[in-house]
Amino acid sequence: MTAVGRSRGAAALAVLGIVLFAFSLRTAVASLSPVIDQIGRDFPLSPSLVGLIGTAPPVCYAVFGIVTPALEARVGLRRLVPAAIAVAALGLFGRALAGDALMLLLATVLVFAAVGVGNVLLPPLVKRYFPDRIGLMTTVFTTTMALATFVPPLIAVPVAEATDWRVSLGIWAVFGVLAVVPWLVLGRGGDVRAEDPARTSGRVLRRMWGLPMTWALICGFAVTSGTAYTAFAWLPLILVDTAGVTGAQAGALLSLFAVMGLPCSLAVPLVITRFRRGVPVLFAVAVMGGLGGSMGLLFLPGTATWLWVALLGVCPLLFPVVLVLLSLRTRTHDAAVALSGVVQSVGYAIAALFPFAVGIIHTVTGGWTVPIALLAGLALVAIPAGIVASRRRTVEEEWERRHGTW
Repeated sequence: MTAVGRSRGAAALAVLGIVLFAFSLRTAVASLSPVIDQIGRDFPLSPSLVGLIGTAPPVCYAVFGIVTPALEARVGLRRLVPAAIAVAALGLFGRALAGDALMLLLATVLVFAAVGVGNVLLPPLVKRYFPDRIGLMTTVFTTTMALATFVPPLIAVPVAEATDWRVSLGIWAVFGVLAVVPWLVLGRGGDVRAEDPARTSGRVLRRMWGLPMTWALICGFAVTSGTAYTAFAWLPLILVDTAGVTGAQAGALLSLFAVMGLPCSLAVPLVITRFRRGVPVLFAVAVMGGLGGSMGLLFLPGTATWLWVALLGVCPLLFPVVLVLLSLRTRTHDAAVALSGVVQSVGYAIAALFPFAVGIIHTVTGGWTVPIALLAGLALVAIPAGIVASRRRTVEEEWERRHGTW
C-alpha cells in the first residue's frame, strides 16, 4: 500500500473511531434514567441512591477531567482512548448485570469515570488527526453526541418492555466494544510524541491556571452546562407551576429545549472555523437567548411558553463553541489536552452546583422567581467570557506575552 493509501486509511479509521467514541460517550449517559422504574421492580432503589446516580456524571467529569492530562502524558493518546472506551463498555455491561443497588451505582461510576476521560480526549483527537478540518470534525462528533442523547430515551423503554431492562442497558455496551476496534488498529504503530510527555504535560497543565483564555473558556463551559443541567432537572416542574402546562406538555417542552442543541452542533463549529470573528456573535446570541428565555419565563410564563423555552435552549450553543475553541486556542498537542482537561473539569464542577442551588433556593423561597433570575444571571456571565475568548491568540501566546518562551 502506498503512503497516500495508508494515510487515507488512517484518516478513515480515525473518523470512524471518533464517531463511535462520541456515540458511546453519550449513550452511556442517556440510557439509564428511562428504565430506572423497571430496575426498581427487581431490587429496591432508594431516592438517595437515585440522587447519587444523577449526581455521578458531573462529579466524575470534574474529577477525571483534571486527571486525564496526566494519564495521557503517561500512556499516550492512542492507548488511553481505547482504554477509556473499554472501561466504559465494562461499566455498561456491569450495569446490565447488576444484582443490587450498590453494584448498579459502582458500575455507573465506572462508566462516567471513563466518559469523563473521553470528554477531555475528543477535542485533542480532532486536533491531532484533523488539524486542517477542526470545524468539520467537531461538527461530526458534536452532532453524533447530540443524536446519541436522543436515541436511548426513545428506544430504552420499548426494548425493556419487549425484553428486559438488562437488555435495554446492555445493548449500548456493544457499541463501546465496536468503538475500541479502530483505535486498536491505529495504535499498532505506537503513539509517537515529539516531546517528553511525562515532563511537558505536567508543566503545561500548571500553566493553564493563570491564563485569561483558560478562565474565559471555563466560564463559557460552566454557563452552557449549568443551564442544561438545571433545565433537565427543573424545567418541567417550573413550567407546570408557573405556566400552568400539563406534565405531558412540560415533557414536550423539555424535548424542545434539547432539540435546540442539534442545529447548533451542526452549524456552530463550521461557522467558527470559517469565520473566526463569529465567536463574539455566537456568545452574544447565547447570552440573548438565555436572558430572553429566562425573562420570558419570569414575566410572561403562560404566554408563548414554547418561545421562552426555545430561547433558553439557544444558550447551550456555547457547548460546541467551547469545544472548537479548545483546539483553535492551542498550538501544541500537550496544551490542547491540558486546556481541555482544566476547562471541562472546572466547568462541570461549577455546573453541578446549579441544580442543587436551584432546589435549595426554591425550597427556601417557595417559588421560582429567584431560581429563574439565577438562570438569567448565569447567562450574563458569558459576556466577559466571550470578550476574552474572542481574542485570536493561543494559550501559548498568552503565556509568552507574560513569561517569555513557552
